[in-house]
This record gives sequence, structure tokens and C-alpha cells, in this order.
Amino acid sequence: MPLPFLTADRASEAADDVALPFEDRERWRRPYRPGPWRVAVAALSLLIASYVLLAAVVIALTGSPSEAGTVFGLSLLVIAAALRLLRMGVWVSERGLRHVRFLVTRTVTWNQVASVRTVQQPVRWLGLPRTLQGQALTLVRRDGSPQDAVPLLTTHGADFLGRIEAFDRAADTVEAWADEYRQP
Repeated sequence: MPLPFLTADRASEAADDVALPFEDRERWRRPYRPGPWRVAVAALSLLIASYVLLAAVVIALTGSPSEAGTVFGLSLLVIAAALRLLRMGVWVSERGLRHVRFLVTRTVTWNQVASVRTVQQPVRWLGLPRTLQGQALTLVRRDGSPQDAVPLLTTHGADFLGRIEAFDRAADTVEAWADEYRQP
């Protein structure tokens, strides 16, 4: 049985010698795969949402429609949160860099970017208040805005915890996009 997702992975591995292997550079794309922690939490959320949907059906059959609607709305909220969690990360295109967080999305055009670089600094472990020494991919704007305090990617985030090589590849790819498209 053909597995198309495996051939896509092999094609991207074969194109590793090219810094920017994408042909359609106008589309927003994440230059790395979501990490196992992020996917596991989203899968668990979707599993919980399926049970809540089943509860909504049972309530609709036995109880009042307003209660069923409330539970159904709760399940839709959990599904939307899981999908947003999977969408979080850094996205690039020829127009700029987009940093998608859970509630906020910020887009910076390449002409506003002074540099994108990897630095050694204290980083948050899985987004929690605890900090560890690690690496972070940071964005430095030309105007020096205070939004630079939030790192784009970290070695201890949900995408790269325990996957240092994946962080290095993703950081190098984002830096390559920045080097190609930002104006000196």
C-alpha cells in the first residue's frame, strides 16, 4: 500500500542540501514538523472532545436541547483549541515571518527584520514558568521594538524538547529564509 506521507518526507530529506527546497514561496509554510509533545496534547484534546460530543448526543436524546447545545459548544471549543495548538509555531514565506502563538499571531515583513539568529539563553520549559539554559531563535527588528523579547523557537519548547538536531535544522532554515529575503 503506498504511503504518500513517507514519500514526501523522503523528498524533503533529499532536498536537504538546498536551503529553501520550496517552489511556491508565496505560501505560508512551517519549515519544520510539529513536535511530538504538541501532537500528543492535541490528540489527547481531540479524544476528550469526542467524549464530550458523545455526551452531547446522549444529553440531546435524554435531556433538554439547551443543555445539549451547551455541551456541544464546549466540544467545539476544545476542537478549536486543539487545532490552534497544532497551528502554533513559526511560518515563513517570501512576504515575511509569522509567529503564531495560542492567542496572538504576529507577522513581520522581511524589510522590518534586522537579523534572525540563534542565541544561548535561559528558555522556558514547555512554555511553563520554569527556565533552563538552552538555545533560542530570536528575531531582531530594525526599529528595536520590545516584541523581540519573545523567542521564535526554543530547544525546550513543545516542538523541539529532546530533539536538538531538529531545532538546529529548523533554526538554520528560518535563518536561510531571512538571509535570502531581508534587505540589508
